Amino acid sequence: MSKIEINHLTVDYVEKKKSFTALRDVSFKIEEGEFVSIIGSSGCGKSTLLSILEGINSPTEGEILIDGEPVHGTGTDRGVVFQHYSLFPWMTARKNVAFGIKQVNKEASRSERLKIADEFLDKVGLEQFKNKYPSQLSGGMQQRVAIARALAMDTDILLMDEPFGAIDAKNRTILQELLLELWEGDGTKERKTVVFVTHDIDEAILLSDRIVMMRANPGQVYKEIEVPFDRPRNRAQLVQTKEYNNFRNKLLALFYSDIAEKIGGEEVVL
Repeated sequence: MSKIEINHLTVDYVEKKKSFTALRDVSFKIEEGEFVSIIGSSGCGKSTLLSILEGINSPTEGEILIDGEPVHGTGTDRGVVFQHYSLFPWMTARKNVAFGIKQVNKEASRSERLKIADEFLDKVGLEQFKNKYPSQLSGGMQQRVAIARALAMDTDILLMDEPFGAIDAKNRTILQELLLELWEGDGTKERKTVVFVTHDIDEAILLSDRIVMMRANPGQVYKEIEVPFDRPRNRAQLVQTKEYNNFRNKLLALFYSDIAEKIGGEEVVL
């Protein structure tokens, strides 16, 4: 049984008395401990799909199963990191992380929650900033707090909606490497199952076991592609290889293939 099963998902919306289809008949599976990136152009339904996985929206047709059970609403088995820094401005970094822990572990004492918060803030390099408020932290630091909170909650599944999209290139690279390091762990615990929405092909290649490419109007799965590079991945070495550049170029061609089809281009096969 797969960790996540997405079965014939269709999502219709009505705005200003006009209906449109955000997703149509989307189906694929994600295995336990797998890191899957969803990429596609704007309007292909990436964030809509993640909102269904989160349980904050419901499909018009189809279903999502987690461990064989249908998703009905939010759950403590899923941690979420958004593109924009979803921290409580009146709480310190430490208390933001501890609050997340409390949602999934009601039995933990306050001191236990704060101890875990400190541990994960240290993992993301923010131990000395734990008593700072979000307004006192840079954007990259705020996103580190959000990642620390999601990981400290110790959920089976981590949902990430373009979490590095609003961060400068240098900090984006740092956070990508940090996420991989924390996800891969030391081998003593099972890896989280990660669903990662991005529009950045290089990011998807670096992070993912598999890439689900979507197309827009309406949002549909176009291709599922296994990433052929062994872990752990050294970015500096990998990007210089012929294999990486060939794979990246094919992904780019697939990404723009809907435009190519309109002008008579050839389909790319991976």
